This record gives sequence, structure tokens and C-alpha cells, in this order.
Amino acid sequence: MASSETDIGCSGGEGGESDIIVQTHVLGDFSESGETRALISSLPEVHGDMVTTESATQRFLVIMNRYQEQPHLLDPHLEWLLKMILEFIRSEQSPPSLVHLSFKFLYIICKVRGYKIFMQLFPHEVADVQPVLDLLSRQDPKDTETWETRYMLLLWLSMTCLIPFDLSRLDGHLESGAGKTREATMDRILAIAKSYLVVSDSPRDAASVLVSKFMTRPDVKQKCLGDFLGWSLTTISQTNDQSMRDIMVLDGALQSLAKLFKHGKRDDLLHYASTILQCLEQKHLSESSQATLRKLGVKLIQRLGLTFLKPRLATWRYQRGSRSLAANLSMSQSTAATAEVETQEQEEDYDIPEEVETVIEHLLVGLKDKETIVRWSAAKGIGRVTGRLPKELADEVVGSVLDCFSFQETDNAWHGGCLALAELGRRGLLLPSRLTDVVPLIIKSLTYEEKRGACSVGSNVRDAACYVCWSFARAYEPKELKPFVTQIANALLITAVFDRNVNCRRAASAAFQENVGRQGTFPHGIDILTAADYFAVGNLSNCYLNISVYIASFPEYTKAMIDHLISMKINHWDGVIRELATKALHNLTPRAPEYMATTILPQLLPMAVGIDLHGRHGAILACAEITHALYKLGLQTNRTTDIISSECVDALKNIHQKLQDRKQYRGFGGELMRPAMCVLIEKLSLSKMPFKNDPVITGWQWLIDDTIKSLHLFSSGAKDVIMIAVVSALSALCEEYYQAQPGQADSAMQTVLVSQYTEGLKSTQILTRCGSALALGCLPNFMIHNKLKQILEGLQQMCVVSQKEGSFTEARRDAIRAIAQVCIKAGVCTNGSTDSALCSENVAEVYSALLNSMNDYTTDSRGDVGAWVREAAMTSLMDVTMLVASRAPEILLPDQVKCVMCCLAQQAAEKIDRYRAHAGNIFLHLLHCTEPAVPHIPHREELQNIFPAETSTSLNWNAPSQAFQYITQLLGLPQYQYHTLLGLTVSVGGITESTVHFSSQSLFDYLKGIQDNSAALSQFGDTLLSIFRDNLRNERVSVPFLKMLNQMLANSCFEIFTTQENHQFCVDLLTLCKEIKKSKDISKLRACVSVFCGLIQFQGEVRKKVLSQLLMLLCHSFPVIRKTTAGQMYEMLLTYDDVIDPEVLDDVMTLLSDTNWESDLATVRTHRNQLCDWLGVPKPQVVAKVTM
Repeated sequence: MASSETDIGCSGGEGGESDIIVQTHVLGDFSESGETRALISSLPEVHGDMVTTESATQRFLVIMNRYQEQPHLLDPHLEWLLKMILEFIRSEQSPPSLVHLSFKFLYIICKVRGYKIFMQLFPHEVADVQPVLDLLSRQDPKDTETWETRYMLLLWLSMTCLIPFDLSRLDGHLESGAGKTREATMDRILAIAKSYLVVSDSPRDAASVLVSKFMTRPDVKQKCLGDFLGWSLTTISQTNDQSMRDIMVLDGALQSLAKLFKHGKRDDLLHYASTILQCLEQKHLSESSQATLRKLGVKLIQRLGLTFLKPRLATWRYQRGSRSLAANLSMSQSTAATAEVETQEQEEDYDIPEEVETVIEHLLVGLKDKETIVRWSAAKGIGRVTGRLPKELADEVVGSVLDCFSFQETDNAWHGGCLALAELGRRGLLLPSRLTDVVPLIIKSLTYEEKRGACSVGSNVRDAACYVCWSFARAYEPKELKPFVTQIANALLITAVFDRNVNCRRAASAAFQENVGRQGTFPHGIDILTAADYFAVGNLSNCYLNISVYIASFPEYTKAMIDHLISMKINHWDGVIRELATKALHNLTPRAPEYMATTILPQLLPMAVGIDLHGRHGAILACAEITHALYKLGLQTNRTTDIISSECVDALKNIHQKLQDRKQYRGFGGELMRPAMCVLIEKLSLSKMPFKNDPVITGWQWLIDDTIKSLHLFSSGAKDVIMIAVVSALSALCEEYYQAQPGQADSAMQTVLVSQYTEGLKSTQILTRCGSALALGCLPNFMIHNKLKQILEGLQQMCVVSQKEGSFTEARRDAIRAIAQVCIKAGVCTNGSTDSALCSENVAEVYSALLNSMNDYTTDSRGDVGAWVREAAMTSLMDVTMLVASRAPEILLPDQVKCVMCCLAQQAAEKIDRYRAHAGNIFLHLLHCTEPAVPHIPHREELQNIFPAETSTSLNWNAPSQAFQYITQLLGLPQYQYHTLLGLTVSVGGITESTVHFSSQSLFDYLKGIQDNSAALSQFGDTLLSIFRDNLRNERVSVPFLKMLNQMLANSCFEIFTTQENHQFCVDLLTLCKEIKKSKDISKLRACVSVFCGLIQFQGEVRKKVLSQLLMLLCHSFPVIRKTTAGQMYEMLLTYDDVIDPEVLDDVMTLLSDTNWESDLATVRTHRNQLCDWLGVPKPQVVAKVTM
């Protein structure tokens, strides 16, 4: 195999992180060499046509882009690729379009492999100089289509400049035959370089490469270097960064100088360096608004700094072995030689030019720049320049870098400081003696975060701090880092597990891995790495809830992780992080229970009533989670009373009163405080705190009730969270504190709560209704006992009334859910009391309420909101049916089961994928369930044949291509036919292309199968008419029905009926369509016209009636309907040629097509009456309106 591809999936975590799929391509070879050869060979054939050119270019791009991450695989093939393409370029027969296309292909290869490697392969002999120069001279610098040609020619010219002969020897006699002097090659190249340094496209970058190669030639630097540098300085000083033109010119000049000082010899450039530095200082590039110019300024300044300093390797630098194993082995033999070099170095010590200080100042300013590219370039410059300084001066530079880590500095300075430290460490310029100052700063950087408005900054600082730790692992011997191992390991793991940003978590994991591998001193390194690798830390909730628990099982890390959560995460600005942190504390409690109970909990309690809103929110949640975790731990160790001190218990109890006294349940803060307190109430109740009959219980109950009444005051995002928290709190509170005896409710409290919540179902506020319904649904069994009738009546009545009004949709959804929850908690008893259990007397009412909700098609500005109710009704029907079937199947009536299955079949045939899938899965669950088996399912055997047991897992109901081929088979079962066809109507007549296509295809396949079965087709027709009759005034069904009917007629699905004159099916259909014709709805009328045109295929008197209806519509009051009718009639007469007398056919067709049916009615009526005469249909009479 040339290449293998590995997919590694990693599900996304909470906190707004989407699922992350990492796909790695591990390629072993350039496997497309054959296809590439063929593509390049085809260039002479494709270059002339734009379509084929673009196709070939795109294919070549796709092939090459696969090697972006492994470009070295192209190296063995670059030579023949270049050779093939250059043949087209050098050929005199090649038209310009082929030459340009060839250069475009060269550019694509160059982009993938990198110009530094690729340009070396260009032929660079003496014979190549003039042809390349001539070709470049013929290019138009302003042609935007051929910039790749100019880019590659400039790179080629850069290589030809390297010929080891004086360029003047190429000129020969400069006088041409006409007596004119030809320009010298050197001057031509310089002119081209200068002209392309000021263009606005990519050739500018190639021109700077040309300058760096050309100006460093011995012959050129003698004659032209001074002039070129003068031109560059003039260009820089005369331009500003306000206009785009000047920005491009500055870019070219700075780029060329930076490359020139990189590649040129120090001796040639030294006496120009100070002049250039002065020019740059006057230009104040660091204040420019253009990041690219600031970066190039930093790049040039660091090159000037390196020119001022002699190229030497600092002997004082810290060295940890060598990359080469052989070199490492020979190191022991070369200690004497090293000592000699050191003494020589000391002797050669020289004065550092004053300009170096200016250079370092500029680089330090660059470290604080607002753009990463500038900071990164400055960091590399600091590393390079420091490597040439004496030890004392280098240490001063390190001290200046450390000044970046001040809390008065911005996040940019911290980031630049980290990058610089990493560079210094990597180069061995940060001596071990400095580690005591550096490591604490890096530890701070690993958790650096600054709040800015609604978000925070600092993820880049934390990422760079991970890079520092990574570089230190490679730079220092284990003994140097040993004193700091615990600090670094803890900080890296905390970042790897608890950082909000996935890139930082992964960077910390990689840095930890590097330290484990290189240092070997990190405790439990290998074990932790297997649990917290690059992919595992991709999921935020997995990090907080699982990985952290595993790491905390090693005592070296436990307290550090807990302390970090308490100090940095429970007061985090992001609510998701606060909640995850508190859940993590719950999971970490068993790892250090004493520490949690005696240190952390007392520390949290003042925060829980503090001033900071986020800190208060996180602390209350943390108190709740830790208390509950300690209680669960106490159950295992039989220490349920003495784990938490009495002072802490009192403080927990008093939180509510303090918040209420300070009015902190109001306003924006209330959105956070109320759900947090509800979580606290829930967890303290579950922890069985000794608060029974304590006044605090009344306070807690007030909070729950007040929150339900006030839900409409909160923002839409917070409402669902608050409702869930309230319901959980109420359930736990009732379970623990409202039992007079085990299993028996406190009757006074029971009466108050049930009456209060049933009354809440009548509230004018929809959210109060939702909250009251959910509150009734969450009550424990003993609270429902003797109140079941009252609860069910309240819930059912609210559903019936609000459904008629078409309002309170969400409340109906929650009421339907509550009905099922109440029934499940009350249980089933065949002959039980209607006030205590589901029994034969009230089961019919429950089913009636749930089945009525299956027909909820309420719509508003949000769309089909009734679907929420239908979904809840489906789930509730399944739950109640399974409950009754398992306990008392005898009270299930056949009609009830039939209605359930038919309604589910209807929903499983409808158009919305999500609800179709929900209905289909419940349908199969009830069909195939054996323990308990649901009795009285109609056509059970036929259904099991259509849906074998394996379809429960294999059938994807969300996919129309799979679902409809199964569901249409239910049309053959009489008891399911009506509901299935009703569901299919909205799918076949819908607007979603895939749903319409697959549903109609499956329906027509079924109809084809019964074409020879007259009885089955008649039965289908009767069902069709029943649906039409029942939904004439129902816009949701009637318009899709007409569209479906039109498709059926167009596909000759009722051909067997057309052979009989005046078939009853057609007569009934026509009668119903006449009713539709009275509508004022344009879409309905258009669909009706199509159906009339389809009905023309039926024989007998009915055809005349259909024509009569169409001719009436030709004079409809809406012009658009008149026009549509004429067009449809024209197509109808083309399709059915036996409708009218052939003698008048042409006249009719001409009149239909040529008349302007949108003109006034009087004119149109004349033409319509003419058609009536030709078609032999009585002229419709205008009925005068009677005025009273």
C-alpha cells in the first residue's frame, strides 16, 4: 500500500465544543506519479480551452495538496516533474497560454515543497541566463492571470545568478548592429529586481529572494550594493503606511533588506548597518498599523543586530548532549579541547557596539506587539542575538524578558515572554541558575486568564507556556529540573485536564509527554499519559469528570487539582466550566474526603454568600456536590453524621436566608442563584440533612414555588435550566422532608402542594403552567396517593382547553409528560381506586388525553410546534402501555391498542424526520416487546412479517430512502390503511425533495402492485375519499392531498377506473374538488386546477363536468388562476388527445396559448365562451349577487 489512512474519532465535550474528528493521512510514497505524468503530458492538448485547463489544474492541486504535510515524499520525483514542464517552457513552438499553464503547475509544486528546496533544481548554467532574462522582460507585471509565471521566473533567475563567472563576460560587445548600446546583464537583472520589489502580488516575495542571491555576488556587490542600499533607504524614508501602494513598496524593500542581511557576508554589510538602523528608527515601524510591516521591521532589526556582533558560539551556554548519538559518545573525549576553546574565547572578547542595545530594545518592544507573527519573530531574534553576547549581557537580556511577566503587562507581553524563554531555553542560553526565577513565572503563565467583557484572553499565553515546558524538557538534564518537577508536573496536568481551550489541553498533554520521555522524573508519567493522551483530552467533560479522577488517584496530584478548581474554576466566567468544576469536585471527593470536609468546605461557605456573582454561583454548586459526595462516602464507611462539622451544616442551612435577606434572588443574578440554590436543596435533601420541621424547609419550599411563578421573568436561555433544577429539588425535598411516616405523606403539605400546582395549570403564564405540570409529574408516590384523580383531571383539562385555543403548546407538552410520570408512580391496580392507581375506571380517560394529543398540529411563527406535544404523547403512550401490559393487561381494551398503533403508524409516515423516527422506533418497540407483550395489536403477524425483529436496530427511520419502503406496506392492512395514508399525504405532497421523492416512489410501487386487484384498489379509493372528505377545511392536509392526488392521476394509478363511464370514485372526487374551488387560497386553487386536468382521463358525463369546471376557472376573479388554468389545459390537451374533436383542436390550442388571460374579465369571458362553443360545453352563467 502506498498510503494508509487512519480515522480516530473523539467525541466533543460540553462548553460549546463540537465533535472533533481527527483524520491522519500517513503516506508512504508519491503514489500518483503515473497520473501526474499523464496530466503534465496532456498540457499541450488542454491549454487552449478554459474548462479543460481548469479541470487539469484542479486535479493537479488535489494531488499535490495531499503532500502538504509530507512534502519530502516528492523529492525523488521533483527532477522529472521539472524536466517535463521545462520542455514545454523552452520549446519555441509553445504558445503563451501553454507556457503560462506550465508555470502555474511549477508554482503548485513549489508551494507544496517550499521555494528554498525547489528553486535549487532549476537549471543554472551560463546558457540559461539570457533566455530567462528575455522571457521575464516580455512579461506584463500588471497581468493578474499570469503572476505564477513571473514568480517562478524570478526564482529561476535567482538560481542563474549563482554562476561563478563575472556577469560582464556574458555581455560581449554591448553595441548592437544599429549603433545603439545594449543594457548590461547586471543592470538588466537589477532593474528587474527593483521593478518587481514594488508590485502588489506574490512576485514581490520572489524578487526579494533574487536580491539576496544577486547582491551577494562578488562582482555585483562591488558595483551595485551601495547604490541598491541607498535606493532601498530612499524608498523606505519616502513612503508611509497609509496607502496600499506604499505598503506594498515598503514590504518589498524591507523583505529584500532582511534577506540580504541574512545571506550576505558580515564584512560587506557592516558599515551600512548603522545607517539602515537609523533609517528604521526614524520610520517608527513598530507604530505602524500593518502587522506585516512591523514583522519585517523586527526581522530586519534582528539581522542588523547579528551583523553588529561577530558570528560566534557562546561558550557559556548550557549544553545537554547533542542530537547525534555518535557525537554524544565522543563528548567525553573532547573535554580538554573544550577548555582550550573557552580560554581562546575569553581572549577574543571584544567591545559590543552601542547599536546592539538599540536592537535589543526594539526586539523587546516586538515581544509585546499585538500580533503573534511579530512576537514570534522578535522571540527568535532575541534568541539569535543573545547567543552572540557575553554571559553578563545575555543575563541582562534574560532579566528584561522576565519583566514581560508582570501583571501590569498585557496578555501580548506574557505571550511574547513565553516565546522568548522557549527560544532561549532551546538554544541553551537560559542557564540553570535562572530556573528558580523562570519556573514560577511559567507556572503562572500556564493558568493565565484575563476577563475581557463577556469572554477572556490568555489561551495563547497558556499555549506558549506549554511550549516553554516542552522546550525545557529537551534543553536540560534531569538533575537541573529535579527541584521543579512537582510544580511543573502539577501545572501541566491541571492545564491538560481543566483548561477551557482544547488546543491548550492538547499542548499541555504533549509537553507532559515530552517531559516524561526526556526527563524520566515525572511521577506516574507513563500511567497518566495513557489516560490523558492527545485524543483523550479533546473531550472537555471527559477531562473534568473521568480523566481528572484517574490522575487524582495518585496522591502527588490530588490536592493541587482540587485547589486549582477551587481557586480558578468555580469562579470562572463561563457557566459551563463552573458547573463541570463542581461535578469534578464531587468525583474527586472520595480521593481526599478529610481534606474536602475540613479545609475545602469551610473555605467555600464564605464564598457562597460572597459579593462576586460567579464565585457565589460556583461555590453554592460546589458545596452541594461536595456535601452529597461526602454523604455517599459516609454510607460506605458507616460515618454519616460526623464527616461534616456542625458549623458547616449550620452555614449550609443559612445560605438561603442570607441570599433572601440581600435580595440576591432578584434580577440577572437570580438567573444563576435560583438554579444553584435548587441544586443545593436537592443535594442536601439527598444527603438527609437533619432539617426536618426546621423553618428552613419552608424557605426552600417558598423558593421553589416562587421560581415556578416567576419563570416568565428570566431570559430564554436560563428558563430550561431553572425548570430542570426546580423539579429535581422539589422531588428530593418531598422525598426527604414531607413524609409523616415512611411511605405516608404529610397530609397538610400534600393538600397544599397538589392544590397549588393544579391551580398553577390555569395560570395565564405559559411557563408557570409548564412548571406546575412538571412539578406534579415529579411528586413521589406517597404525595400522589389519594390525589391521583385531582392531578389527572387538572392535567387533562389543561390539555383539552389549550389545544382548542391553539395556545400554551409547551405547557401541553409538559402536561402530557406529567400524565405518564404520575401514572407510573401511582402504579396499576385492576380494581383499585381512581384516586390512588391507574385502574379499569380511569385508564380510558388517560388514553383519551394522550391520543387526542397525537392530533396536535398547532403552528405558530416557529413552525409546527404541535410536534413537541405529539413527541411527548408518543413517549407517554409507550410508557403507560408498557406499564399496564406488565401489571394489568386485562384493562387494556382492543380499541385503545388499535388507536395507539394506528396513530404511531400515521406519525411514522409523516414528513419531519425526527418525529417519524421517534414514532417508528416506538411502533417497533411495542410490536416486538415480549416482556411484557402488548395485547390486542391488530394484524400482529402481518406486521412482524413486514418488520422482522432485526429492523428494530437496522432500520434508520430518519432516512426517507429506508423508512417509506416499509411504512407503505401498511396500506395493505385494512385497520392501518386510513392513518398510514393520512401520514403519507403530507409527505408525498410536501416540499422537501428527498421526502417527496422516496415517499411517492414507495406509494406508487404499492399502487402498481394492486392495479390488477379491483377490490383492493376500490378500498384504497374509498380511504382516499374519506381522508379528503374529513380534511376539506384542513389546510395542513388538503393542499398536500391535492398535490398527491395530482401525482397519482399523472402516473395513471387509477387506470382501471377510467375504462368505466362515470365511475363513482371520479364522481365523488369531482364533487369534493368543487368544494375546494370555492377557496380563496392560491396554492389550493392551483393544486385543484392540476387535479381537474388529471380527472379529464375519466370517461362519460363526468368529463364534460370537469371541462365545465376548468372553463369556469378560466374566468376566475384571480388573474394568476386564469393564467395557470389556461397553461394546464394546454398541457392536458397535449397529453390526452381524445378529449376534444380533432377538427377544433388547433383552434382551441391557439386560443389557449395566444390569449392574455390576465387581461380584464369582459375580454377573457368572450374567449372563454368561444372555447365553450368549440368544446360543446354549456356556457357558465354569471350569477348576480342579491343585495338585501
